[in-house]
Amino acid sequence: MQACKAPSAFQKYMQNNIAEKLFPEVKLTSQEIEKKYPLRNLPPNVPVTRIAPSPTGFMHIGGIFAALISERFAHQKSGIFYLRIEDTDKKREIEGGVEMIVRALQKYGIKVDEGEAEIGKEIGDFGPYKQSQRADIYKTYASYLVERGLAYLCFCSAGQLEETAKKQGELKIRPGYYGEWANCREKGEAEVLQNLADKKPFAVRFKSAGSFNKKIAINDLIKGKKILPENDLDVVLLKSDGLPTYHFAHIIDDHLMQTTHILRGDEWFSSLPLHLQLFAAMGWQAPLYGHIAPIQKAEGASRRKLSKRKDPEANIEYYEKDGYPPSAIIDYLLNLANSDFEDWRVKNLTANNKEFVLRLEKINQSGALFDLIKLQNISKDFIAKMTAKEASEMASQWALEYEPALEKIMNKDREYLEKIFNIERGLNHQRKDIAKWSDIKEEFGYFYEEIFEQKEIAWPKLLPGIEIADIKAVLENFSQTYEPADNQEQWFDKVKEIAVGLGYAPDLKTYKKDQQNYKGYVADIAKILRVFLTGKIVSPNLYEIMQTMGDKIVLSRLKNGIKCL
Repeated sequence: MQACKAPSAFQKYMQNNIAEKLFPEVKLTSQEIEKKYPLRNLPPNVPVTRIAPSPTGFMHIGGIFAALISERFAHQKSGIFYLRIEDTDKKREIEGGVEMIVRALQKYGIKVDEGEAEIGKEIGDFGPYKQSQRADIYKTYASYLVERGLAYLCFCSAGQLEETAKKQGELKIRPGYYGEWANCREKGEAEVLQNLADKKPFAVRFKSAGSFNKKIAINDLIKGKKILPENDLDVVLLKSDGLPTYHFAHIIDDHLMQTTHILRGDEWFSSLPLHLQLFAAMGWQAPLYGHIAPIQKAEGASRRKLSKRKDPEANIEYYEKDGYPPSAIIDYLLNLANSDFEDWRVKNLTANNKEFVLRLEKINQSGALFDLIKLQNISKDFIAKMTAKEASEMASQWALEYEPALEKIMNKDREYLEKIFNIERGLNHQRKDIAKWSDIKEEFGYFYEEIFEQKEIAWPKLLPGIEIADIKAVLENFSQTYEPADNQEQWFDKVKEIAVGLGYAPDLKTYKKDQQNYKGYVADIAKILRVFLTGKIVSPNLYEIMQTMGDKIVLSRLKNGIKCL
């Protein structure tokens, strides 16, 4: 791909003259910069990947998705994964944005080998890893391109550019700064030097020799072979504030940091011809590129990109506030990345998800569909596999940050909390009532008097068709016969005895054989107890609940139930 025609001797003189006056404060040369970045001592074909977010807003789940893919691709081949902060857009940068990125990668177990691995602490020999601290490097290479006739100074104001865009719109032609619309491309040396002397604001633009009518073949690591038009736009490389655009900064940084594979968002795919052209202009070998389609969301019968503005679930904080375990999120994202992850997980229930081999060619080219129900199911499985101690600790950590009042209640007695989590845990059919830690209050807040007392039990709705007299009789009879020392079989025998005494069948089979002669069966009696003890009609094993609560709470609630009737 052509970058630009070779300049004449006079043009070279003119370009040198301009380049010398561009950034007099910068003393570096391109050769000196190259010497500061030695070759990486890595075996052949070992990848170096990166994530390069901008601290201009919240951490998008798509950002974690892209980081995960890049990190796994590198580490499963014993490569390097680094973090580079693209903080050149100072107007949009938010306070604490960098710290938020670092914390998110740490929280989700995405290990950074170089860059800001810890807040305020960079590691690695290829820094600085913040683009705002690399301004002199970009200026040096901008001067280098101007000197070679591959870039030029543009003094167009915002108003002039708007006027050009307006004319192109009226003529219904392709917008952009190219060809006859590149107003500063052929400015003479005298005018340029005078503008510099007058301190007129300028940008540095690439001088493209491409033709939009020509096509180039691209082999994308994810999309496969594609055909795109050659770039002919004279894009801005260096803005008037002296900071680079993404187009310019990333090719310099990825060259110096020796990135081998760039796995990035699909929105950059159309810019790939430009980026390959820039690498060629610099005389550098381009890395391999793979473009990740954005996560999709169903909207009626159609699909659309998960939106920062419309969808709260686009923000990674949404999941943190709801209390999804980070490892469950990573499992879900791996499932979005490679659909065969789900089968792998079924066969490897307790394995670390890092053992799964992610394949770029299996990534959905049109964008994976986000499914919150699927995430919840994965998260339920993940929590169910935890020990009671692990679950209680993670729940407490979440509550401390997001539900301090609940945390205070739970941590009055940590042994009691572990007992609650231990109900139906470690069995073949584990309880899966918790998808996220924010479910705790609703799912088993009834274990705590402070929460249960605030809840009004609408027992007529929860126990339709059961006579008040029967409800009262169940509560009274069970209160009189209840023994905390009973094992589960003894406990259930007493429940069945109450059922039979009130005209209920002792089991479902008996009831189905002769429904007309029974009011119901033993499960209805258990349901009455469950409602007045928990306020719910569905719960984990009722016997275990009562054993965990203790006789004082059980008898107190049964007594209060009788009173309310």
